[in-house]
Amino acid sequence: GVTHAHDLTGRIFQRLIADRKYLATFYTRPESAALLARLAVAKLQTPGNEVDWADADAIASLRIGDFACGTGALLSAVYEQVASRHQRAGGDLAALHPVMMEEVLYGCDVMPSAVHITSATLSGVQPDVIFNKSRIYTMPYGRQTDGTVSIGSLELLQPSQVLTLFNTNDPALRTGSVGEETAAQINVDIPDGSFDIVIMNPPFTSNSTNERMHIGTFAPAFAAFNASSQDQKDMVKRMSILKSETCYHGHAGLASAFAALGHRKLKPGGILALVLPLTASATSSWQRFRQMIADEYTDLTILSIAANGHDMSFSSDTGMGECLVIARKRARKLDCSATSPTAQFTSLRKRPQGFAPAASIAGNLNNVGQVRQIKNGPYGGTPLSLGNQTIGETLSVHSLASAIWGCVRIRDYSLAQTAYALTQSQLWLPGHPCAFNLKVATLVEMGTLGLYNLDIIGKLPQGPFDKLAPSPTATYPSLWNHDAKKERRIICVPDSQLQVRPGMEAKAARVWAHAGRAHINQEFTFGSQALGVAFTELDSMGGRVWPNVNFNNKRFDYLFVLWGNSTLGLLSHWWHASRQQSSKATIAVRKAESLPVLDFRTLSNDQLATAEDIFNDFLDRDLNPAYLADADPNRALLDRRVVCDLLGLDENVYQGVRRLAAKWCAEPSVHGGKARPKNAKLVM
Repeated sequence: GVTHAHDLTGRIFQRLIADRKYLATFYTRPESAALLARLAVAKLQTPGNEVDWADADAIASLRIGDFACGTGALLSAVYEQVASRHQRAGGDLAALHPVMMEEVLYGCDVMPSAVHITSATLSGVQPDVIFNKSRIYTMPYGRQTDGTVSIGSLELLQPSQVLTLFNTNDPALRTGSVGEETAAQINVDIPDGSFDIVIMNPPFTSNSTNERMHIGTFAPAFAAFNASSQDQKDMVKRMSILKSETCYHGHAGLASAFAALGHRKLKPGGILALVLPLTASATSSWQRFRQMIADEYTDLTILSIAANGHDMSFSSDTGMGECLVIARKRARKLDCSATSPTAQFTSLRKRPQGFAPAASIAGNLNNVGQVRQIKNGPYGGTPLSLGNQTIGETLSVHSLASAIWGCVRIRDYSLAQTAYALTQSQLWLPGHPCAFNLKVATLVEMGTLGLYNLDIIGKLPQGPFDKLAPSPTATYPSLWNHDAKKERRIICVPDSQLQVRPGMEAKAARVWAHAGRAHINQEFTFGSQALGVAFTELDSMGGRVWPNVNFNNKRFDYLFVLWGNSTLGLLSHWWHASRQQSSKATIAVRKAESLPVLDFRTLSNDQLATAEDIFNDFLDRDLNPAYLADADPNRALLDRRVVCDLLGLDENVYQGVRRLAAKWCAEPSVHGGKARPKNAKLVM
């Protein structure tokens, strides 16, 4: 009953954490922990480097760490996996227990009470067996007695040449042998490159977060335990020193710092196993992490959940999408001339509902055999089954390029295959035996993206403008916020105006040079909003959710609006954006630069004229919210005009695009669980 007791303890503890909003601690569900641990331990068994699970001495040589261990759900799950393998090989679990507690398992956290629960839970696996020490540490955090500041486990980012990472005035705390409420002050030595498995569900807090509960806090990532503003500033400075040459990014938050820490502590061939926010798969702030994985890891497995609400996360009590990332560290960094490694993406239809389903999922993934590849065409992934029930799909990708990470939280992998084909300048539709050539380019190859909103209205001296209520005679009109009811037609009316701040006239002129007519939807909620691209009749400054896109050829504005609101444009936007929230796709300005769109430069003058005619035909036509794109007569007409009239493709291709619309609208990350109207049927 220890596992269930731990589940109950962890859940109660999480609800009682006073500083949870700053620590962003989300308890890993036991089923999710079991799944991640099974996959991580299974990857230790590489040909020629197998672990002899019958040999207690071989197990004793392993080092398994969680540097954000919380109440120990992941360490407990890994212990269970190691113990079960040892028992099946004929080993003595009681004899193994001191080895696991004294040598193998390392856990670190900043919360003493959480660390005690971890130690007590691990001790309780064999409550009658005595051991002499543990490797479970409470790490120093905040202002210390000598006046310096510490940032918890992230202090371990210091170079491994520093043998004693904490001096005698700044010690870590280690719990006793059975988790009693006493702790000895010790110096910690956790050298780089020494761990076989690093498994973590790190805190997700970012200092750049704009959540309401963090308003007025200087640095939310370092605001726990009543840290003063000065403490927070000094901790930020400390992080800026330790982050050197890592994948940490301030907008990605502390999770990226812990990913860097895990990478640093792993030995070659070691296994990195992480629970990460789904933004890790898409946003530009996580690009260095994705590049690190591409360059220095192999045998990559990524799991996500194609569901909504709490069901799309592996942790408890968080309504945002998460993914599991498991990979093996290479012996040496990937040669740039070498073939890129492959990865296996798996999208589950719901999170594991118990330990048996978790075991079945892990077993399926470890023994799936041949997996369909993303480049094989829109035939879907390889199904995963539990009995007679399909529980998800898995898909192999041949490269770890950033765009491929879009294979998360997708129920029907044929959509990923079509979206990927578009990035390769091919239109390959489900049900079609072959692809059509369709020249595609990135947005930045044809145009320039607008500014970050704080560069427009941020505090002096950053922003030269103040934002005011709209005016029909505004000198500097702006399309700033969303109003879904007013954004049903492709032409939108500016909802704000900008006023130049005194003394900022020159900078205001430079900023206003980025204004234009075309605006991309940066926070596209498919369940309520209709437009992926909006148009303003006069040049307007794009604001927080409608940044500008400017082209040298103003006729491209019309093309961008048509493409961006067609089914093919919606698919590309969805594929390229972060889908961490139920039906919202977020795409930051810099990320939008690499958005794949139709290459407008390849179109003839006749096609450009046709595009303008189509645009004019849609000025007074209302579009339904995007999640009803398949049932929207005007969206169907737009598809027909783009596919047949503009691109010159035939009726068969148009019908394939409409089937694609139906598939896309059935995705949980598109409809967000919102019920469809009873009369909503596919319009061909």
